[in-house]
Amino acid sequence: MALSLPIYMDHNATTPIDPRVLEVMMPYLTEHFGNAASRNHSFGWKADAAVDKARQQVANLIGALPKDIVFTSGATESNNLAIKGAAQMCRRKGNHIVTSLMEHKAVIDPCRRLEEADCQVTWLKGDGYGRVSPKEVDRAVTDKTILISIMAANNEVGTLNPIAQIGKVARRRGVLFHTDATQAAGRIPIDIDAMCIDLLSLSAHKICGPKGVGCLYVRRRGPPVHLTCQIDGGGHERGMRSGTLNVPGVVGLGAAAEIVGCEMTDQAGRLTALRDRLTRGIMDGLDFVTLNGHPAHRLPNTANLSFAYVEGEALMMKIKDIAVSSGSACTSTSLEPGHVLRAMGVSDAMAQSSIRFSLGRTTTSQEVDYVIDQVIKAVGELRELSPLYELAMEQARE
Repeated sequence: MALSLPIYMDHNATTPIDPRVLEVMMPYLTEHFGNAASRNHSFGWKADAAVDKARQQVANLIGALPKDIVFTSGATESNNLAIKGAAQMCRRKGNHIVTSLMEHKAVIDPCRRLEEADCQVTWLKGDGYGRVSPKEVDRAVTDKTILISIMAANNEVGTLNPIAQIGKVARRRGVLFHTDATQAAGRIPIDIDAMCIDLLSLSAHKICGPKGVGCLYVRRRGPPVHLTCQIDGGGHERGMRSGTLNVPGVVGLGAAAEIVGCEMTDQAGRLTALRDRLTRGIMDGLDFVTLNGHPAHRLPNTANLSFAYVEGEALMMKIKDIAVSSGSACTSTSLEPGHVLRAMGVSDAMAQSSIRFSLGRTTTSQEVDYVIDQVIKAVGELRELSPLYELAMEQARE
């Protein structure tokens, strides 16, 4: 089969919508257009029934109950609701939050905002792999701690945190535990009870669903979690998130959750094999290449590599028909070394030479082999222009 260009290897940024998901959504964009909050006629009942089904589908993915699911516009809103909502609800108990420097900006920025108010935040550094240890979390907890927020899987390097053990620390210390599972949901198994999770954020567009919809799991039992709402205006979603529900998006999230739940094991095995093929192929063909993140405890689809003596932005320009992400930029407008790699202790030079390859359900072995060849060729051409690389090679020969 002929290779189709460009090749998409940026699935941690977003994923293409699954045709099966789009098919389920379409009727709710056309004939079934009712408002799920309209309880006086069949149009509303139809929409409400579709939302209820989606709650069940999402709940099944993480081992929750349907009523635990609060629909939002995406993981960023979910993180804000979890962090700010918990801080405001628990302010009589304390004002201390424990999180890490490797979190997504959707966690870091709400915590920074709370610091500007009256909250104290402990920023854990983790280890050189970007992994936070349960002991580190335990040491950070005080009698004023109200929330621990540690991501399940890192978006930049793919490192998995020991969420179950951290959750047990939180439960033993009587502290709420929130995890941003945006990258983990649908890629690795999640069980909110076994992992002692009180609050969990996820987003549809990371699991081949539509953009603009996500959810927050909020524990309702053993003991129930209460949050202060961040959006007022109607008391929707158990009073925690007002606003007319995006019914087509919610339906799409539910369908995507069901599909990834059924296909997770097979996809994880396939993607792990392709990820390792990509990594080995590049590292066997080039010298001075470093894998960032944990070599074993990481997402099956993610490989973050640093190419010494090469600028990441220049490399991306050389492989224009391959969609990847530069680990050297926190945002599309910043050329600063990424905050995750800095927190891991990666030097600025190596951080600026890093590229994130994130594979997905559309990735093929033919695409992987093409990427290997193109990256090796591009890096070789760029290094021919680097006096530092020439010096390093001379020193290696001595």
